[in-house]
Amino acid sequence: MNASVKQKKDSSPDKSGCGMTNSSDIQLTINFYLKEFVISEEAERHGYRNEPNEKQIENLRLLCVNVLQPLREIINVPIFINSGFRSFDVNTAVGGRFNSQHLEGKATDFVVHSMNLADVFNIVFQKLSFDQLIYEFGKWIHVSWNGESNRKDVMISKKVHGKTVYEKVIGDRLTVVGL
Repeated sequence: MNASVKQKKDSSPDKSGCGMTNSSDIQLTINFYLKEFVISEEAERHGYRNEPNEKQIENLRLLCVNVLQPLREIINVPIFINSGFRSFDVNTAVGGRFNSQHLEGKATDFVVHSMNLADVFNIVFQKLSFDQLIYEFGKWIHVSWNGESNRKDVMISKKVHGKTVYEKVIGDRLTVVGL
């Protein structure tokens, strides 16, 4: 994920009652809409379709219900989705892994601009259930949900000599030192 990619805000209606006006957009939870998880500059740039099927939409809904919405209620500030569902073509274009959970609608990458990212990461780590949680290069958080098969796999990614390296997080919280 390129850090320059435009980030999409969670679709919480504002106090005026305005919010998402596209009636064709599916509301996944009170603060999250499908549209946030399928917008892709790579798809637009290359003319790729990035449309999930019913099962992938259900997986995104479960990710929102079980991880993102509870997190949103804990932190009480907007969550910005960088990358959610990816079609095969989009996943390939962004350099995603062949078995990425983004392909199934089970993963998302996000940021929270108004909070320290390590603090948000630790809230997910300590208070929520998830399959994978990755602190990505100190720039965004990757989280996935796989239901009863959740592994609670916690890692940090960083570049070492130009290659991405993943390290397991040991203990009950992430301590960020010189990323």
